[in-house]
Amino acid sequence: MNYIVCQEPGTFLLKEQDIPQPKAGESLLRIRKIGICGTDIHAFGGTQPYFNYPRVLGHELAAEYVQGDAKGFEKGDAVSFIPYFNCGSCVACRNGLSNCCTSIQVFGVHIDGGMAEYVVVPDSYLLHGEGLDFDELALVEPLAIAAHGVRRAGVKSGETVLVMGAGPIGIGLIQFAQQAGAKVIALDVNAHRLDFCKKELGVWEAVNPMNVDVMEHLAALTDGDMPTVVIDATGNRNVMNSAFQYLAHGGRYVLVGLQKGELVFSHPEFHKRESTLMSSRNATREDFQYVIDSIKSGKITPKTHITHRIDFKDLPAGFENLLAPENNVIKALVEIQ
Repeated sequence: MNYIVCQEPGTFLLKEQDIPQPKAGESLLRIRKIGICGTDIHAFGGTQPYFNYPRVLGHELAAEYVQGDAKGFEKGDAVSFIPYFNCGSCVACRNGLSNCCTSIQVFGVHIDGGMAEYVVVPDSYLLHGEGLDFDELALVEPLAIAAHGVRRAGVKSGETVLVMGAGPIGIGLIQFAQQAGAKVIALDVNAHRLDFCKKELGVWEAVNPMNVDVMEHLAALTDGDMPTVVIDATGNRNVMNSAFQYLAHGGRYVLVGLQKGELVFSHPEFHKRESTLMSSRNATREDFQYVIDSIKSGKITPKTHITHRIDFKDLPAGFENLLAPENNVIKALVEIQ
């Protein structure tokens, strides 16, 4: 079979190896669609934490069930799976927080992932397609990340939520915050993505920090209250540090984006607000099911996020084109025929 490995930052190689064979408790899947995500982009750029090279990337996956004895799954079924393999015994796992297991192995990050024609996966992580097509199934994982972030924030109806970063994760955060009844402000420097948020998602306001003073603008929008929830989906250190000042008193700041450096903020400013700062890592089975149910019911329509497609074998040469701002990529899917 063919697979693609990120040999080192900036280098993808197309290689061949034998099709893996499942052991007891595992299933063989044929990969059909692969979503390109921020983790892949940061890994390619050399800025992804928790990462070593060489590595086969890819964890936003839609697949066809090929071989195994997983209960309820048959050959030819459209499937996906939860790509966070947890130990089941650490303090996080014992408390139902498998998404932040102390020794978690994320497919395509800590271990080789799904940029391959076939993969083997433990049966316990499989997800039924439930009528979703391969495009939709490939977008379940990033939407689960977003659903988990909104759930962490405890967004309530009527709240004002600022989502920083209008990429695929940010778009999911916007939609699930709206589904919770919030008024959502999108912030990004990419005018095309902000336009998408206004036209396709109906955000309350779209803010480009290159054009306005963000503090003044947010204060005017909220009658001086400021957003009660701020969620970062940029992974940009400067953006993440600046956002502490955007919080309402009593507000919650949730970090979905991830970067390698330190957060720096004024303790008095943070303290006087009685602010809550939290991270949001990966997602749980509950989040995955919530996303699948939301797609099935039509509350979320992820196909509108897909702007670019590329053939699997063209990815090594074409990946950098997907990063170019002028190409207006929102979500790219890799397709394996």
